[in-house]
Amino acid sequence: MTRMSHLPRDLVEEILSRVPMTSLMAIRSTCKEWNALSKSRIFGKKAARKQYFLGFIMMDYRVCSLKFDFQNLVDPLSIKKVGGILNQVEITKVFHCDGLLLCVTKDNSRLVVWNPYLGQTRWIQPRINFHSLDRYALGYDKNRNHKILRLFRDTDSRSQVLCYEVYNFSSNSWKVFYDTADWDIELRQHGVSLKGNTYFLAENKIRGARMEEIQILLPFDFTMEKFGPPLPLPFPSFVSGRFKSISCVRDEQLAALHLNWRKYPRPTVEIWVTNQISLGSVSWSMFMSPTSSCGAVSNLAGSFFIDEEKKVAVFFGQDNKFQLTKTRCNQTANIIGQDGYFKSVNIGEAPKIIQRNIFGDIDSIIYCHPLVCSSSYVPSLVDLQINQPQPQVIRKDIDSYHLNL
Repeated sequence: MTRMSHLPRDLVEEILSRVPMTSLMAIRSTCKEWNALSKSRIFGKKAARKQYFLGFIMMDYRVCSLKFDFQNLVDPLSIKKVGGILNQVEITKVFHCDGLLLCVTKDNSRLVVWNPYLGQTRWIQPRINFHSLDRYALGYDKNRNHKILRLFRDTDSRSQVLCYEVYNFSSNSWKVFYDTADWDIELRQHGVSLKGNTYFLAENKIRGARMEEIQILLPFDFTMEKFGPPLPLPFPSFVSGRFKSISCVRDEQLAALHLNWRKYPRPTVEIWVTNQISLGSVSWSMFMSPTSSCGAVSNLAGSFFIDEEKKVAVFFGQDNKFQLTKTRCNQTANIIGQDGYFKSVNIGEAPKIIQRNIFGDIDSIIYCHPLVCSSSYVPSLVDLQINQPQPQVIRKDIDSYHLNL
């Protein structure tokens, strides 16, 4: 009787190349040889990118896998919690780059980097401590050394001093930088990684007869470990009355969202994509300007992704029920097409944070938005165990868990 392990290697590779990414876990459990082979090469990559969007979403302080089927807009979304240790740890921020996920724990005690394809994790301790107001990015330099950028505030300085530090996976160390800056990155803005570098939406402060704030695209170079020159956005960049967000398009382009709330009689939405982009230059072209359902974007948290072939944009935000009842709010995925197509999908009740005043009375209620890693997930063979630091946590934390889609 012929066993699967007896099959010719070229035949096995051909079989695995046709396996959908979502079925790799089942294939790995079938045969030890197939399991080892799938971890030395990436399979299912091309098929996945053509059929659906694979990504990750942070909901209810948990990391979930997300699959969006562009061929089936009737029931396009599938969201599942990932297994293992990440299902036991509360997460507040998630960043994606090169097939790796950087997750920030809710208690801000440490970071964890996860390779879903290999099922590896790496816990990263702070140089001193982390803070809830910190901003992060994940990238790599020209030698493919992966690094983490952390932006923080220098509480000891009265001047506008930019403070940031870079963690190097290879050396397992943090390096601290101080510089002056005429720009600022809003706390709600999340950097987007593209080809190893990270791009932020920032506010450039122009000093003149009066202080003006112009929104810019600000790159961070992980090779030089410094911020590059500001790049222009394709739409009016004055901050007041406008909302902007960026996302990644298959690690090849950036997409920029522009929402003008002050446009009468209804808000207008524009989505632009880059024709070319580098650390020193950028050019844009219009992708979509939907004429209907623009109000669905008004409660947007900033997370969205697009599919250029299908001419579809998916925005993640909230419904409006909490404005009427003040008791609950649903998280939604709003699908918008250029031809006026619109569909809103309820993806679950939004957790709420109750803020109290100094007397203990309820001051306000904030409903958490779903946060989506806008880059479509591409598997990676990056070994997180190389130069892995000695664990500073209990053994159960150093555990592997796998992609669950």
